[in-house]
Amino acid sequence: MPRETVLVTSTGSVIAQGIIKSLNLANEGKDNPVKYQIIGADMSPDAPGLYRADNGIIIPSATSADYTDYLIKLCRQREIKAIFVGSDDELLAIARAQTQIERESPARALVGHIDLISKARDKWKTYEFSKINDLSHAASALPPEREEFAREFGFPLVVKPREGYGSLHFNIVKNKEEMDFSIQAIENAGWHAVLQEFLAGDEFTTGITVDTSGRKIMSSISIKKIIKHGQTYKAFVDDFSLIRESAEKFASKLGAKGAINIQSKLKGDKPVIFEVNPRFSASCPIRAVAGINEPDIVFRNTTLNEEIKIKTYTRMFCMRYWNEVYIPMSTYEETVAKGETIKDENHSFTPNYF
Repeated sequence: MPRETVLVTSTGSVIAQGIIKSLNLANEGKDNPVKYQIIGADMSPDAPGLYRADNGIIIPSATSADYTDYLIKLCRQREIKAIFVGSDDELLAIARAQTQIERESPARALVGHIDLISKARDKWKTYEFSKINDLSHAASALPPEREEFAREFGFPLVVKPREGYGSLHFNIVKNKEEMDFSIQAIENAGWHAVLQEFLAGDEFTTGITVDTSGRKIMSSISIKKIIKHGQTYKAFVDDFSLIRESAEKFASKLGAKGAINIQSKLKGDKPVIFEVNPRFSASCPIRAVAGINEPDIVFRNTTLNEEIKIKTYTRMFCMRYWNEVYIPMSTYEETVAKGETIKDENHSFTPNYF
């Protein structure tokens, strides 16, 4: 079976590594209609995904003036069919250049529309959208209303950047002094703060894929997660029907296409959405093992026009752990010198410690 060549950017990130894992799982599936030739890209030769993809290529940073032109040239030369974005930093850059990339190269940029991404990445805009559309949401406020908000909801409260991601500058504050300090720290970093009500209890992440029309949900899968250092450390994959239904409703109202990841908690028996990430999630390989391979689903729907609907997945418990990728020093030095690396049997390895 011929392989479809795809590009995965920012292969030093857990998001990109999750996408690569998912595509490799699709390659192992006997009945999967698509096999992938994976090109990993990163601005640094230290990115482990470069050495676990079929090809690794060093590219300019997303802030470089020639970033888009470089991607287009690469997609032409390698006949790349799709670009998977592996970092939040590159998400906006590629979304802004999506029309140009798809006009001037054979690749489809598997990102949402720039307006949707801007809305979903800004936690205050997400809150306003939820409120207007009567969707479940965590109560939120901007810094000028902090004292009134604190009186209404009491401490603890959550303070985090409107445009941030992961756990960077995320704080649970217990009093006015901590609240003011956290807001100031976010503003000193050049970002904007938002306050949210503190929601106790388990945290859920729901991965949803929406077809190219924006009207049909192809898959949804919910995970109850245990977090460590801002990432899913352990995960319970189960039905969680109330959580999934709430997330599906939100994605449909938002007009999402492709992959979207929705974070929520239960307030009593009501799901409350507190964050939306309009991209593939770092936990997508967990979902792929459970039967919902989101990168594969989105690629097949977007580039091959397949109509896909997956309704069930396997219930399971996942435990993550650290692993290492090793490469000969000669391979690393050659990658630095040439800006490219090709995977072979002597190229990189991950010992089977377990």
